[in-house]
Amino acid sequence: MNELLQVFLISMVPVFEIKASIPMGIVLFNLPVWQVFVVSFLGNTLICMFLLAFLEVVSEFLIKHSSFFKKFITWLFERTRRKNLKKFEDYRDFALFVLVALPFPLTGTWTASLCAFLFGISFKRALFLIIIGSLVASFIIILTTLGIINI
Repeated sequence: MNELLQVFLISMVPVFEIKASIPMGIVLFNLPVWQVFVVSFLGNTLICMFLLAFLEVVSEFLIKHSSFFKKFITWLFERTRRKNLKKFEDYRDFALFVLVALPFPLTGTWTASLCAFLFGISFKRALFLIIIGSLVASFIIILTTLGIINI
């Protein structure tokens, strides 16, 4: 399989995302940094757009067609909002940005998209914040991969 395609696909996989695709492209495949950045960023942005567009549709379908999912999703929403709504409301935009910008385990596009959905952030606002966070994370990962900074 084409190495750039592999980088693109890895950038879309939960947990791995750009945290794995950028080092893989630069170190493992020895691809030019700019190509790895563009392909990883595009893959990560594409999956973000897909998630933001379809999480609500999928959850509504599951609620409508499955009593198990109706109970689970209702429980998840109520629990998450009850425990985190006040904190999230205080730092809404910054929190969403940080969820993507800091390249730590369990952070990234998937987590931020799910949070945006759970807390009702609009598609455009969430996409903008996640893209900005992804740009910052990409640069941090590139600089770390090249040995310019240490995390």
